[in-house]
Amino acid sequence: MARKLDYRWHLREVMATRGMFSTTDLRPLLAERGIDLSPSQTYRLVVERPERLSLKTLMALIDILGCSMDELIEPVAAAGTRHRRSATADGGMASGKDCGLGGSRPKRARIVPE
Repeated sequence: MARKLDYRWHLREVMATRGMFSTTDLRPLLAERGIDLSPSQTYRLVVERPERLSLKTLMALIDILGCSMDELIEPVAAAGTRHRRSATADGGMASGKDCGLGGSRPKRARIVPE
């Protein structure tokens, strides 16, 4: 199975190492390079991890900060996903092997009337 990847966004840290401590410092520099973002978009770009980012914006950030893409974006392995029991087609629960329990799944108790 292929590893799932995630990433860490380091724009805020890279800006701080370059002496830029406010998101308003970034907006005019982006505008000089043809990237017109609103104040709230600029704030979210710096403070939050972007899910989508245009290559033009990324190239402008690299140019403004004089850094590499590796300094802004750090690829990391995604956090492990938890195994969940899933219902089978007949409405029962998946077998122990499907749940990661191997052969150690206990037998279901049957209650019979006296």
